[in-house]
Amino acid sequence: MFPKPRQDLVPNTAEFERLPFVKATGFREYDARWRYPEEINLLGLEAVGLGLATLMRERGVPVRVVVGHDYRSYSAAVKAALMTGLLAGGAEVHDIGLSLSPMAYFAQFDLGVEGVAMVTASHNDNGWTGIKMGMQRPLTFSPEDMTALKDIVLNAGFSAEHEAGRYIFVPDMPERYMADLMARPKLLRPLKVVVSCGNGTVGAFAPRVLAEFGCTVIPLNCDLDYTFPAHNPNPEDLGMLHATSDCVLEHGADLGLAFDGDGDRCGVVDNEGHEIFADKVGVMLARDIAARNKGALFVADVKSTGLFLTDPVLKEHGAKTLYWKTGHSYIKRYSHETGALVGFEKSGHFFFNPPLGRGYDDGLIAGLAVLDMLDRNPDKTLAELKRALPPTWQSPTMSPHCGDEVKYAVVDRVVDHFKKVAANGAELAGQKIRELITVNGVRVVLDDGTWGLVRASSNKPELVVVVESPTSEANMRAIFAEIDAELAKHPEIGAYNQKI
Repeated sequence: MFPKPRQDLVPNTAEFERLPFVKATGFREYDARWRYPEEINLLGLEAVGLGLATLMRERGVPVRVVVGHDYRSYSAAVKAALMTGLLAGGAEVHDIGLSLSPMAYFAQFDLGVEGVAMVTASHNDNGWTGIKMGMQRPLTFSPEDMTALKDIVLNAGFSAEHEAGRYIFVPDMPERYMADLMARPKLLRPLKVVVSCGNGTVGAFAPRVLAEFGCTVIPLNCDLDYTFPAHNPNPEDLGMLHATSDCVLEHGADLGLAFDGDGDRCGVVDNEGHEIFADKVGVMLARDIAARNKGALFVADVKSTGLFLTDPVLKEHGAKTLYWKTGHSYIKRYSHETGALVGFEKSGHFFFNPPLGRGYDDGLIAGLAVLDMLDRNPDKTLAELKRALPPTWQSPTMSPHCGDEVKYAVVDRVVDHFKKVAANGAELAGQKIRELITVNGVRVVLDDGTWGLVRASSNKPELVVVVESPTSEANMRAIFAEIDAELAKHPEIGAYNQKI
């Protein structure tokens, strides 16, 4: 019987080498993320694989799983340990090798396999590992699924009886995935595109796909290097966006597309070198899609711009948008449940549902959608399409440090504070509070539509802060000052990654 994982082992000791070690905090809301090997060892990863097989069997799901890994120095070893646990649990494992998260999701459909376990820490710094899991196409784990897996693993509640496992290596999944992406009309408009990959795994695939789609590709940091020497491969990170902007201006490109480490997100820079935050890109795409799909339903996360509700073009086409919890699993699931045509997340996860896509997040599909939009507007630059949106003043995503063990309790206290302010009718940044949206932390909306959000990060020891105003930069900065002053009262909150 596989032993119960420990949480108190120390690396480089005999016990660490012979016993499973799994920190409970690695089981996050819907993904799993650990520092490796400080928070999980290889035997602990075997326990996770065995636990996943057990959970699928308990749920009555055929125990067949697609497994892939990103390009980090230890990801192949992490995947091998995970597969050992899956095979011990009787799983049929389809190993697709080095891959992107959306390639693994595509493989579920292409191979007719129910489960997925993608070994990736996405854009997290080297030293992190993680697993994106699912057992129902195209969805990934919900919080309830993750809680159930956590209970099985930490309490060694593994299945006692099962069939023998089966290993299948799939050598050609990258070619099958890229062929599927390119099974579409090529561009009619010649476009020069900076393809910015931050040295993440997507660099092995994005330049080829976009070149074959008809773009003139200018590669930027496309060589795979898990130390991420240039900047973090995160399309919300200003370092990546600024580098992409500089390259667009240097080469006179029509746009820049910046992809995250595992290829499920895409950031955009226009032809004038201006970064367009992903929620604004979402509004531009929603306009383009709504013009061809009257009355379309969209979903956006609570970090996203208020333009989804107020944009006159979307209103003209009868489009409706629902706001929901931030997080790729939440938006993917809610888009699926509501029948939304597309789900947009400010971090750059976009979910194109049938007939536009299969419902999973793929940064390359998002990038191709931007190129299609430009193709349908041959007399417009991307900057001109952006300027056609009503103006707003918006911050980047700001992330002050806050420990995983305390961040949710801290956010609860912040929510309670703003509820009291609203209940007392007090002013905030010189205005009354019009609305509090509390599906995920708190989004404080003022009378003029200015808003600020505070929530706990789903996958890192951080909070998330975003502010926006449709009226002025001063009002945007004013609501941030109010939020920042409240956060400063909580000693558990540390320094920001970036700050306006």
